[in-house]
Amino acid sequence: MSDTPLPEPLLDDDQLDRLDDFLASERVSEDALDLIGTHGFLVALAVSPREVPPATWVAELFQGEPSFTDDGERESILGLLEQLRHNAIVALEQGLLPELPFELSLDDISPEETPIGDWCAGFMEGVFLDEPGWFEEDEEAAATLLLPFMALSGLFDDEPDMAEFTTDTARLEGLVRQLPELVLDLYLHYRVPPETPKPMPRKKKPAGRRKGSKRQP
Repeated sequence: MSDTPLPEPLLDDDQLDRLDDFLASERVSEDALDLIGTHGFLVALAVSPREVPPATWVAELFQGEPSFTDDGERESILGLLEQLRHNAIVALEQGLLPELPFELSLDDISPEETPIGDWCAGFMEGVFLDEPGWFEEDEEAAATLLLPFMALSGLFDDEPDMAEFTTDTARLEGLVRQLPELVLDLYLHYRVPPETPKPMPRKKKPAGRRKGSKRQP
């Protein structure tokens, strides 16, 4: 049997259905993220090296204020979104892999035509909210770690440097299977500080004659 733990669900099926129904309703802007994109977006916020204020990410996710029926519905929906983000942090902090809301296979379909592409595009939208936070510490390492998400998102297909990468279907298929592990790698890179060596205790100097003391005969 494999020792690899099963991916950790970030919300249960009923909670995901509740969010899906709301995000797909006419009370939400057509430009808002759907459930799959929202999932990727909130996982990115869980990984993000700096906290993004809720007012900022809620406005970005919905692209405007939804038409909530009442304060109760508003509290319920926003609570589910925050719960998903928080559960992702808790799982990653424990070294668990997040369960993603799709099969980890492209089946010879272009990523941007699948939920995988939608999820990675949502993830990158979360990155775009605070690009300096993701890139200012070590731009090269950040670009390397984010490359799989960029390639699968379909948002960068027009960039010459990405063309060779995105046309390699075998490589993309491998990245899809590794997505949960890649999320954990990012979290460990940004959120877990490197261990610092413990300070060595200072050696005691041999006790010398105190100033002003007299040598005994």
